[in-house]
Order: sequence, then C-alpha cells, then structure tokens
Amino acid sequence: MQRDQLADFLRRRREAIRPAEVGLSDGPRRRTAGLRREEVAMLAGMSVDYVVRLEQGRSSQPSAQLLGALARALRLSDDERDHLFHLAGHRPPPADGVARQARAGLVRMLDLLENTPALVRSDLGETLAQNRMSFLLHGDFGRFTGDRRYLIYRWFTDEAARVVHVPSERERLARLLVADLRAAAGRRAGDPVVEGLVARLREASPEFRRRWEDHEVGVRRADRKTLVHPRVGPIRLDCETLVTPDLGQELLVLTPVDAEARERLDLLRVLGTEEFAPTPR
Repeated sequence: MQRDQLADFLRRRREAIRPAEVGLSDGPRRRTAGLRREEVAMLAGMSVDYVVRLEQGRSSQPSAQLLGALARALRLSDDERDHLFHLAGHRPPPADGVARQARAGLVRMLDLLENTPALVRSDLGETLAQNRMSFLLHGDFGRFTGDRRYLIYRWFTDEAARVVHVPSERERLARLLVADLRAAAGRRAGDPVVEGLVARLREASPEFRRRWEDHEVGVRRADRKTLVHPRVGPIRLDCETLVTPDLGQELLVLTPVDAEARERLDLLRVLGTEEFAPTPR
C-alpha cells in the first residue's frame, strides 16, 4: 500500500470533480475546490473520518469493496480505478465481462437520469449501480451476495423474484433470461465464471435445466413489462438497454408506457421523498 501516493491521488480526484457532475448543488458559499470530504463520504457510503484518514495517509488498508465505492463516488475511469487499486495494494478488478465495478461513464448517465429508473448491470445480470428511482422501484439490489447477485439465479431459485411481475409475462421473461445467458456463454466460451454459474443453476433448478437444453439465444435490447410495486401497484414500463462496445456491461432505462404509469412513478418519487426526508425538529 502506497499511502502517500494514495492520499495524493484521492485528494486530487476529489478536487477535480464539480458537484454538478454527481448531482450536487454548487451553492454560493462553496469554498472547496471540487467535492467536500463529507460529500465523498456520503456518495461512497463510508464515514467522513475514514475519508480524512485516507487523504492524510494514515488509514488502514481499504478493502476492495471500499475502493470500488470510492471509484464510483469519484467517477473514476477504468484506468484511474485500476490505479487506485494498485496504490492501495490490491489487484484491480478484471477488465472484462466479470468486472464488478460499473463504468464511470455509465454511472454519470445514472446521475443524469434523476427522475427515471435506471441501473447498470453486468452481462450476467449482476446489478453494479442503481440510481435513486431504481432503488425506489426495485429495492436495493446491492444487498444480494453470492449467486443471488445474478438476476437469473434469483429468478429460478427464489419465487420473490417473480412475484413483482404479472403472471402473464413470467413465461416470456424466463425465456429471455435464459436466452441472454446463452448468448453470454457463447461470447465467453471457456470462462469459469459463466460455466460455474450455469452448472449451479442446472443443479438448483429443473426448470432452468429444461430451458437451457432448448438452446434459445438472444441478447436483450428492448422490452416492455409490468412491475407490481407493493405501494403504488402495477407500473407498465418500456425497458431500453444500452450496451458497452465489449458487451460486458449494460445500462437499463425504464420509462413509463402511458400517463397512468407516469403518475404512479411520480407518486413513488413523492413517497420516497417523504420517507427519506429529515425529521422536523
């Protein structure tokens, strides 16, 4: 761990970011160049004291998970993220389809889509980043660990993953999930991550095993589905998927199909604002 270099890099990256780039107001009284330490701590989900100690070169070695959170908070490019990991004495995440960090450009797009549910996923269906509206609509996908990180694994092993969709759409969505994984497995032939996931799914779910043997292939690009939210009811949404050139990550943007769906999303936004508002004194 190169503490002094790490401290210098973090300070300079923090000072180089404009608050507007991460959805914060510049404010007339802002005297700090770039972000404040408190803002970095909030964006990364860590204590301000730890951010201070990192920038002063007197912290313990940060974990890979913490470094990933800092990389997202500071909107680091892939090269900058790898440099951050090297300075902290860690091996960077692989720069391929199994990368566990959302690309900086995709995270910036999430910030711009403030009132529209959007998220970044890997080509295996692991959610790498969500904006606030996605959190309100889907819940926190970051809470899942192990194979449950992958949507397809939850779909075929946990009924809770299906009940948020109307029954008439579940057959089609199951076929799409399996066909998409088939396409990823073809692109990444011999990848032990993909082969291991498929093997565990085949063992855990007879339905998946049957569908996998059908050998349907298809990459998801656009879709229309109805999500049933426990607080506002069913919401009809168009799902557009923007894929990175290497097909390793994708940005999913969900837009309301009609006026009723738009009203329910607006209601969900208001309910979320009320829920997370500070308690009056």
